[in-house]
Amino acid sequence: MSVTPASGHPVPASRRVLAVMVMVPLLAALALWAFAWPATRMAPRDLPLGVAGPAAAAAPLEQRLASHEGAFEVHRYADETAARTAVRNREVYGAIVVTPQGPHLLTASAASPVVAQLLTQTVASQSPPGAPAAPVTDVVPTPAADARGAAFGASVLPLALAGVAAGALVSLSGLRGGRAVTAVLGAAALVGLTGAALAHSWLGVLTGNWWAEAGVLALTVAAVAGGVAGLHALLGKPGIGLGVLLVVLLGNPFSGAAGAPHLLPEPAGLVGQWLPPGAGSSLLRSVAFFDGAGAAGPALVLSLWAVLGVTAVVVAGRRRPAPAAHTPAAPSAAAPVPRP
Repeated sequence: MSVTPASGHPVPASRRVLAVMVMVPLLAALALWAFAWPATRMAPRDLPLGVAGPAAAAAPLEQRLASHEGAFEVHRYADETAARTAVRNREVYGAIVVTPQGPHLLTASAASPVVAQLLTQTVASQSPPGAPAAPVTDVVPTPAADARGAAFGASVLPLALAGVAAGALVSLSGLRGGRAVTAVLGAAALVGLTGAALAHSWLGVLTGNWWAEAGVLALTVAAVAGGVAGLHALLGKPGIGLGVLLVVLLGNPFSGAAGAPHLLPEPAGLVGQWLPPGAGSSLLRSVAFFDGAGAAGPALVLSLWAVLGVTAVVVAGRRRPAPAAHTPAAPSAAAPVPRP
C-alpha cells in the first residue's frame, strides 16, 4: 500500500522508512529533553519569600538571603500577622519571622511541598552551629491524603490527555460550528465532574469547594480541547500534532505542578504558565487550598485558550462548505428488449 500526498504522487517506501527512522528518535530526544532538563535543573529562581519583624533585626537576614544571587525575591512585612496573610494570599511561598527567640519559619506546603522543604533547609543553613532548629508552622498544609503532593502533581497529564483526546475526536469526526463547540464543552464539563468526584470525594486530595474544583478541571480540559480543535481548524491534521507538542511534551513538564514554576529553569517556568497544564495546575491550587487567592491570572490564560480555540473552530466551519450528503443515484430504467 503506497501513501499518496496531496500532490498526487505516491511517496516511495524507502522515504517512508527513512522518515520513521529519523522522526522517532527526534521525538524521543525532544521528550527526554522536555522532561529531564527541568527535573535536573530545579532550584529557586526569584522565589517569593517574606521576611517579617523589626527592620533592624531583619536586615542581616535579608542580606544573607541576598547572598543567594537570583534565588529569592524578598518581600518585607511588619509582623507575623502580615506575613501569614501574605502566605494565605499566595503572595509568597513562605516567610521568615525574626523574633527575640530566633527565626520562626512560616510555610505553605499546599503551594508546594518541595518549596516548603527547601525553605526549611535554607533557614537551617542560616542558623549558627549548635543552635536549635527554627520552629516551622505550616500555614496552609497539604491534605493528609496527599501529604507529599504526589497525587496533585500526577493529575496534570490525565487532564492534558483528556483535552487532547476531546479536541482530536471532535476534529477528526467532522463536527463543525456549534456542534463542535457543544462537543468540546460537553466533554470538558463531564471530565470536570468526574475528576472532582475522584480527586475530592473519593481520594480526598482536593479540599476546596467541590463545584469550583469541578469548574477548574472542566476549564482546563476545555482550554486543551479548544486549543487542539482550533489548531486543527487552522492547520489541518498537523495542527493536532502541534497541539500534542505544546500540551503534552512541553505543557506537562513545564507546568511546575510537581514542584513550583519558580523552581524551573527559565524560560520553562514562564512558558509553562502560559500553557493550559501549568495554568490549570496553578488555578486548581488556588481554588482547592487558598480560597481562590491568586486565581485571576491562570483563569485568564485558560479562558483565552478555550475562547480562541472554539472561535477558530466556528470561523473555519463557516468558511468551509459542509461535505455534500451522498445520495444514491436512482436506478436507470431498463432498456426495452426488442421483440423478435
